Amino acid sequence: MHDYESGEYGPLLTSCVMVCLVSAAEYSCEYGSMKFYALCGLGGVLSCGLTHTAVVPLDLVKCRMQVDPQKYKGIFNGFSITLREDGVRGLAKGWAPTFIGYSMQGLCKFGFYEVFKVLYSNILGEENTYLWRTSLYLAASASAEFFADIALAPMEAAKVRIQTQPGYANTLREAAPKMFKEEGLFAFYKGVAPLWMRQIPYTMMKFACFERTVEALYKYVVPKPRSECSKGEQLVVTFVAGYIAGVFCAIVSHPADSVVSVLNKEKGSSASQVLQRLGFKGVWKGLFARIIMIGTLTALQWFIYDSVKVYFRLPRPPPPEMPESLKKKLGLTQ
Repeated sequence: MHDYESGEYGPLLTSCVMVCLVSAAEYSCEYGSMKFYALCGLGGVLSCGLTHTAVVPLDLVKCRMQVDPQKYKGIFNGFSITLREDGVRGLAKGWAPTFIGYSMQGLCKFGFYEVFKVLYSNILGEENTYLWRTSLYLAASASAEFFADIALAPMEAAKVRIQTQPGYANTLREAAPKMFKEEGLFAFYKGVAPLWMRQIPYTMMKFACFERTVEALYKYVVPKPRSECSKGEQLVVTFVAGYIAGVFCAIVSHPADSVVSVLNKEKGSSASQVLQRLGFKGVWKGLFARIIMIGTLTALQWFIYDSVKVYFRLPRPPPPEMPESLKKKLGLTQ
């Protein structure tokens, strides 16, 4: 038996737990329970695995533009060359490592984000959680992405080899043994540092920008409180906030994405060598394609993730509001 009013659950949990007590039938589990984290992880698997696999053709052309800009001069030119040389099936190259890798990444990214958000909130306390909420989102997402990239790295390395090295391998079953034979385990993890460089800023922007955009949309754009919005209306807000966050994500992480693509294609190169060779202009190649891809991707990911929460009746706390104790300190209460 839990003593909910003792504060045992921490500031972020307390309000949601009390709501669960009032309306137990509304939610399938408690906020912060193992079942909650497990279902959030499942939401991450579906949101990242499905969306990244759906945009494999665009990702393939983007990667080829980054590693061979002389041949693939633009997004439409890239598509036409790929179709001419490999046919329609060629556009699906790398779908298996993409699906497996990004499903694993989604599990860790979304599941651990919820874990770290609660953990850091408990450390900060109720008032500081509100005052430092942007820093909380940044710290929780960075911590989650650190582990998510370790899960993603092997499949990302295989995907880039399949997509950018003609004749190397057509499937994951061909690529993985070949890579292990040539370079051992290092082949699968040599891209993990640049992956952190790309994904950690991307994820920090993805989560912090999304959380603050949702807050701003309900405050300034949506004409009624979130509690009065239907589930469908709330999901529309989720999609819009996700797209806005995605555009910023693409810009922040693109230079490192270019380095990862080249690094996984070439043997024996380091991230600093690739960065030096590409130069300032080179690292921004393929940005337009990535903005379209990541904007749509991020919006769909948040939409799917929130839909999973709705489907499984998981607690979805409203945008944060200033605690009463802080209002009293600041003289904002009558």
